[in-house]
Amino acid sequence: MINNIKKIIIATGGTGGHVFPAYSLAKHFISNKIDVEIISDKRGIKYLKNYHDLKITQISSATIFKKNILQKLFSSIIIFYSIFRSFIFLLFFKPNLVFGMGGYSSFPICVAAKILKIPFIIYENNLYIGKANSYLLPFANKIFVSHKELEGISEKHKKKIIEIGNIIRKEIFNLQSRKYSNHIDNELKILVLGGSQAAKIFAEKLPEIFKKCKENKIVLKIYQQCLPEQNEFLISFYKNLNIHFETFNFSNNILEYFVKTDLAITRSGSSMLAELINAKIPFISVPLPTSAEDHQLKNATYYEKNGYSYLIEEKDLSKDLFKLIKKIHEEKSLLKQMINKQKQYSDKLVYEIIDKQICNIINEKH
Repeated sequence: MINNIKKIIIATGGTGGHVFPAYSLAKHFISNKIDVEIISDKRGIKYLKNYHDLKITQISSATIFKKNILQKLFSSIIIFYSIFRSFIFLLFFKPNLVFGMGGYSSFPICVAAKILKIPFIIYENNLYIGKANSYLLPFANKIFVSHKELEGISEKHKKKIIEIGNIIRKEIFNLQSRKYSNHIDNELKILVLGGSQAAKIFAEKLPEIFKKCKENKIVLKIYQQCLPEQNEFLISFYKNLNIHFETFNFSNNILEYFVKTDLAITRSGSSMLAELINAKIPFISVPLPTSAEDHQLKNATYYEKNGYSYLIEEKDLSKDLFKLIKKIHEEKSLLKQMINKQKQYSDKLVYEIIDKQICNIINEKH
């Protein structure tokens, strides 16, 4: 029983793709009366600082994947110091389990857990295993994965794989998204999502594409996530074109936009794509071309192949996005087809599977 587990540490940091699933998982464990501590780096704290219902400890880490030898040396010192701090923290907190959410920020606490013989699990929600997880895998009790098609794992470690699905916010499963028929009302509602780097590219390229849509009598309403410094430009641009729009920042609750959108344009981080699929929102994914091991392209390709979405590479955005929006506007059944495919997929059982599996791992230890 999960009730026998008293304390869990969740290690996360870096990008929102690691941090937001960690927050969702922490809320689940807390609802089961488990004492949860989140360990994160400075970048992760930036996302977590507004969540006052969490206990958070900052332990910095670094990556050794630097070109400069001095940078590698400095990073190695930080990593060893972080492992030492993690070791001391674990001695005092005495968790039953450590949960590493991927990224190099989870590396020190998982290494310290191994030294102290505390069971630890790593989580991989992309379709290619991340570097930190690949180094931790030989020592981990199990690796929880979102997709059994995960690449980059050697044959000898495949027995550690447990497919659990995607860890996403529970609110997504109860979301009442827009109801579709084969007819869309005259206004195509587009939600533009992306982190700081995506917001920059999308603010530069998408307004001109939406302008072309307007010139071709495609009526749009745009909900665009943007950085504060982009807000003035976007407001001015869309007002001048008389395009209906709303801009919002990264602290807004994006679920309120989920329920009123027809189509999303987004980067291809696994967490966001999983939320869109579970909310039954058709989307066009634009992978980050510099993502590690090209994992965003792998994510986007997988989802397009399954009929959940469309894929446009960033280099083709100006050339292909208008054509695709025009096609969707003219062939009104395309959104419905994507939704029907998405309905065949659900992560609703993810927390039930996690509870069962961590109980098995704890029982194996004893």
